[in-house]
Amino acid sequence: MSTYLADKAENLTVEGSSARFTYRRMGPRGGVPLVLLNRFRGTIDWWDPEFLDCLAAGHDVIVFDNVGVGYTDGEPRDSLEGFAQGAIEFIDALGLAQADLLGWSLGGIVAQRVAVRRPELVRRLVVAGSGPAGWVPDAPPFSEKVLGIMAKPDADLEDMLYLFYPATEAARASGHDHFDHVSTRLAHGGPAVSEAAAQGMLTAAATLLAAPFDQVVAELEAIKHPVLYANGLDDVMIPAHNSYVAVQHLDNATLVLYTGAGHAFLFQYAKAFTRQVADFLAA
Repeated sequence: MSTYLADKAENLTVEGSSARFTYRRMGPRGGVPLVLLNRFRGTIDWWDPEFLDCLAAGHDVIVFDNVGVGYTDGEPRDSLEGFAQGAIEFIDALGLAQADLLGWSLGGIVAQRVAVRRPELVRRLVVAGSGPAGWVPDAPPFSEKVLGIMAKPDADLEDMLYLFYPATEAARASGHDHFDHVSTRLAHGGPAVSEAAAQGMLTAAATLLAAPFDQVVAELEAIKHPVLYANGLDDVMIPAHNSYVAVQHLDNATLVLYTGAGHAFLFQYAKAFTRQVADFLAA
């Protein structure tokens, strides 16, 4: 039986203009809620419950599935603008005047677009294992192996370990712990990301990679919120280089890098990173 409080959080729903959103809410109410935005091919079942418990120890934390993803109905989106509009629609449907956003991977890019689209809706941003909304000069390209796994509808454990954790004994052990943690939720047989939704995410990613860098810089410079950027130094998905470049074009940014970690550094270093997040949100 799971010992994590996050595993006991019930599915809730709220009606938006284009979808019935499914979400979970945990932690003490009051103050500005922290809304989490999912990774590529991720649903609310994939958030590590240890990580959520650490976050929710002192914060009102909300996880949700965007339009057409996982538990949320509606037509899947295929653009960054569409994902951002879905997140805005969800936050508005909850009646929140303002939210802090924590986006992981694709979710980090979406969070930044939300901050540009509706700056008054966002107080602070946490961008984890992510980067700016487009191509970054001198960034290493996706390897063929990474692209092959991303395209798979049925990536196995070894595939996921490769994408999220470096090939060290300590990191792989953390990876196995993470997949053990999420197994409780996954065992319930909740909906996965459909191939239509995954293809929409891939289409959006391809469009972003074609964006000229001056457009990327303009979007970063439009973000006036405090931003915490964080990444693992050995991320094969979105390299730490992208985070380093991004913070140079933000007005008020902090960059934190974790050694011996990759795309899922936030779970590998759950306690350390959530302390960093708590300090940032309280500043």
